[in-house]
Amino acid sequence: MDRQPPRATSDEIALYIRTYYSLLRSSGDVRVRAFEEAHLSSRSSLHLGAEAPEPDLAAFAYSAARLPDCMPRVRRLVLGQSHAQFAHAGYAVDRWQVVRTRGRRRPLRWDGGETLAAFIASASDIDDLVPILTAYQIEWNKLRAHLLAARITDVGDDAALTEALGDAAAVARLRGALGPRSDDILHDMIAHDCDLFVRLLDGSFREYQRSAQRWFQAIAPAVPAGRPVYFVSSNSHSLANLLGGYARNHRDDILAFLRTYNVEDLAPRYDEAVARGDLGLATKILYYSLRAYVHDSPSRMQHVQESDAGAGIRAIPSPGRIDVDAQVIELAHLVPDHLDPRLRLPGVERLRDSRALIVNIDYPLGMAAYHHLSAVALGVDELRGIYIMGKAATLNGRIGDVMISKVVHDEHSSDTFLFRNALTAADVQPFMRHGTVLDNQKALTVRSAFLQNREYMDVFYREGYTVMEMEAGPYLSAAYEIAEPRRHPKDEIVSLVDQMSFELGVIHYASDTPYSRRQSLLSKSLSYFGMESTYGAAAAIAQRILKNEIARLS
Repeated sequence: MDRQPPRATSDEIALYIRTYYSLLRSSGDVRVRAFEEAHLSSRSSLHLGAEAPEPDLAAFAYSAARLPDCMPRVRRLVLGQSHAQFAHAGYAVDRWQVVRTRGRRRPLRWDGGETLAAFIASASDIDDLVPILTAYQIEWNKLRAHLLAARITDVGDDAALTEALGDAAAVARLRGALGPRSDDILHDMIAHDCDLFVRLLDGSFREYQRSAQRWFQAIAPAVPAGRPVYFVSSNSHSLANLLGGYARNHRDDILAFLRTYNVEDLAPRYDEAVARGDLGLATKILYYSLRAYVHDSPSRMQHVQESDAGAGIRAIPSPGRIDVDAQVIELAHLVPDHLDPRLRLPGVERLRDSRALIVNIDYPLGMAAYHHLSAVALGVDELRGIYIMGKAATLNGRIGDVMISKVVHDEHSSDTFLFRNALTAADVQPFMRHGTVLDNQKALTVRSAFLQNREYMDVFYREGYTVMEMEAGPYLSAAYEIAEPRRHPKDEIVSLVDQMSFELGVIHYASDTPYSRRQSLLSKSLSYFGMESTYGAAAAIAQRILKNEIARLS
């Protein structure tokens, strides 16, 4: 194995990062326009058309989906780490409206006017938000120039918009990016340019740690002292569906809902899967449909949580007012008959004697992963395993494939981690009918989807790095500090191969192929087609945990 860390430099990206961090040190508002020159020079792979006069609708769609629908009315974005911090600065965010985005889980509050407050959990939120805001502003103003030049008077006239933007596909993509209020937003676009301001209240490492500690303190009552813990970073639905069984036990109710409301044409797809004997796909459709079913009625979420609680699964939404949901799962309380068929293992009944818990969290963004795992490690007595599951871009596979890495290079620390991955292709392949499982891969943890360009990535691709993601590096930095008596190093080859304190599993499912057809993470949603890889990866993790615990009890 290559024992040299990869050496790749991008002066343009480094300049961009230095530019916005130096400007955000100001105690007042900073104009987003001040970031534009460095953004344009960075030649970001997600914003290839930044310097072109024609709008880059892929970049605009990506950015718009990671900002709330109120964004056309917003002129100022304030970044802070806690409610107390906002209050001290004079922003009564507790009384502001909660707003959400389609593509990011980030706590946002809007004052109903021109100010939006964003809660940041780590430096990664800054690395993520600044390029998103800058790309959004650049493309908004380019779109506005085209609409004004075409003298658009009726924003509902798609023929006129097609003439202004060049083709009908561009109009469809624009309307998709703007959402159901596209006509209103196009009116706003014609009426005014985009001239945003940003203010960072604080960005100290200490405050990030305090936020993570506050998050775990809200979980701690569900994790009694002395109980061994398996830590999983995945999402809020996979393990609950696999271990709790609500969707399978309420199949008829969910199907009746699908047939009544024709949700994404899923009922016929379910029937087709059953007719050809593909019960695995039929079950995945039920899992996928549960979200829409639950959100259709306020009482259903409570019903699901009560059912899950009966199977030992306790949901803790937004612990400590941090938007990283958690679940605490008591293995002794699992109901064998409710388990997904893939998890009905020989000896599963022995789990009733287990004292172990699974702490599953909805994966945080970037460096927040380091802070959250560190907080968990400080708060529990024994960590038996750390399992990381998330989505990634693949440079050599297809959307829906699963990648299992044994090397991770982390852009945050510049460390290259070598580790023994507890998961292999053989653990996942039995659960995959369409996607490919690629193990022995090398992953690159990037600071932000925008903060890399083609030249930079080519260096890593030549050295065999084919997986691009945002959390594994920070998690492995925290894992190193759990296993070793010192802080994680910087710019070193770091071996975790021989650590025996806990098991490590890292697995990703491909949601993007950035250098084939440049399908953006937002413009092509995984929808239910992504269920195979998502649930294949989650089932492999759950199966690994259950097998380990059954073996301990034998």
